[in-house]
Amino acid sequence: MRGLSRARLGLIGLVAVLAILPALAGNFTISLFNDIGLAALVVLGLVLLSGIGGTVSFGQAAFVGVAAYASAWFTLSLGFSPWLGLLFALAITGASALAIGVLTLRLGGPYLPMSTIAWGLSIALLFGNVEALGRHSGLSGIAPLALGPWKLVTSGSVYYLVWGLVGLAAAFSYCLLNSRIGRVIRALRGGSILLASVGADAGAVRLALFVLSALFAALAGWLYAHINRFVSPAPFSLHASIDYMFMMVSGGLAQLSGAVLGSGLVLLLKSALQDVLPLLTRRGSQIETLVFAVLFLLLLHHARAGVAGYLVRWQGELVRKPPDETSVDDDVPPLPRRALPVRGAPLLAAEGVTRNFGGLVAVNNVGFELRAGDILGLIGPNGAGKTTMFNLLSGTLPLSGGRIAFQGQDVTGKSQRSIARMGLARTFQHVKLRPQMSLLDNVALGAHARGRCGILQGGLALNRAEEARIFAEARRQLDRIGLGGREQELAGSLALGTQRLLEIARALATDPVLLILDEPAAGLRRQEKRDLADRLRRLRDEGITLLIVEHDMDFVMNLVDRLVVMNFGTKLFEGTPQEARADAGVRSAYLGHST
Repeated sequence: MRGLSRARLGLIGLVAVLAILPALAGNFTISLFNDIGLAALVVLGLVLLSGIGGTVSFGQAAFVGVAAYASAWFTLSLGFSPWLGLLFALAITGASALAIGVLTLRLGGPYLPMSTIAWGLSIALLFGNVEALGRHSGLSGIAPLALGPWKLVTSGSVYYLVWGLVGLAAAFSYCLLNSRIGRVIRALRGGSILLASVGADAGAVRLALFVLSALFAALAGWLYAHINRFVSPAPFSLHASIDYMFMMVSGGLAQLSGAVLGSGLVLLLKSALQDVLPLLTRRGSQIETLVFAVLFLLLLHHARAGVAGYLVRWQGELVRKPPDETSVDDDVPPLPRRALPVRGAPLLAAEGVTRNFGGLVAVNNVGFELRAGDILGLIGPNGAGKTTMFNLLSGTLPLSGGRIAFQGQDVTGKSQRSIARMGLARTFQHVKLRPQMSLLDNVALGAHARGRCGILQGGLALNRAEEARIFAEARRQLDRIGLGGREQELAGSLALGTQRLLEIARALATDPVLLILDEPAAGLRRQEKRDLADRLRRLRDEGITLLIVEHDMDFVMNLVDRLVVMNFGTKLFEGTPQEARADAGVRSAYLGHST
């Protein structure tokens, strides 16, 4: 609480300084702070997209240019108001970002950053070669902004508009990150498989985030055009995009406050160097580039969290805690729950399931049936194909042959996300949690498909009622799995065994019909295994069906109702644990002999 109070005091102090600055500073300083505000808008979108979302973009300056040129042309050629130009600029920039995102965001590895460099260069070249945009000479005489009869032509008159928009964009981003969609944004670095397991569409969220970051850049471009009243291609080049990236890194990759801190640090330092270096050398521009290159290397080696990272460590954790009312569940209506099938009804059926990896047959013509209310164990020696079978059942991998039915529906060609939304929840052999998110947020992520609020509702804080229900559900699942009272701990601080329990709690938050667990007892001590077995039995008694892949034979044999044993990709045995113990083939697979 002390750290949070310091953060609030620091924010109040910053707002107070910005508010009184025009009364204390000259025109040059005010103009410089206007530039910092414009840059902060761009970097804020970059923090969301790259720093938190993990999508690297070197083309943000191009979006600034698209908006600046769009509004400039719209007001000069058609004579419309700059305020209508804002709508036009947002529309053009958003449409451009959507088209570019659809084409490029599916690229992986180094190809996505390379593609952003390519379209960043091409858009800047386009500005300089279109006659209607003034070619390399640009467009001048752009109409200034006006509020009624007052024209905002001086740096002081436009100052509060610039920083007001920065404040609104920051508040929108803050609320967004602490919403249902925000949890998906913060989990994007965990990969699409993790998000699909809770029914979230990582590709759609990444595309929406790409467009949102472009719209923040569009605000900066619109302001730039009507404050300077002149646009040319140079300020929107690849070099400018690299500057924005440097501002993000120096301010703090994953902190919204880093957008303002990084923009201020870089532009103030650049201004100081431009004043000092000409007094020392005739090659000031080259020395300036060298200074920033050295600073960038130093940041990468010694301060990857940026200035905001140091402030977070000094002030304490700045991530918003869930509102107090979420801890009082009595007044919060529960999230809707799906109807569970009648015990004994057919739930999951695999028929002739086959999966090839080139010439390797990992799963070969495997079939079995799981009925509602049962606990089925899927076991076998290392390399037997259990995890592959597990991934085929959940839709993580496509089948090479065969058929899978879930709740009477053929799900053979369905995506993992679609199957998860039907009520199949899973955990992972290698734990997939977001280490810098709290236990409560990790579990709340599991309830994603049970909510409805999107980006706009989250950013405008119109989701309070839904968030209260989601957090109440997350607390209930943490209590259910034995982690109640630890909601605000970071997932990355937990031992491996406890992380597996947290994964189960997240899976339960999806409101599953079938829960499939990949080695849930790994990393647990003996008593913890007994407690886990008791909890899984209680889940079965509550109507949830379980499928367990596990190497701990004692744990499995004393828990499951039936066993499927695999060996070398084929089904070796199906029956009760007692029958498995007596089967010569099972003993041979595990022990190397049949006696």
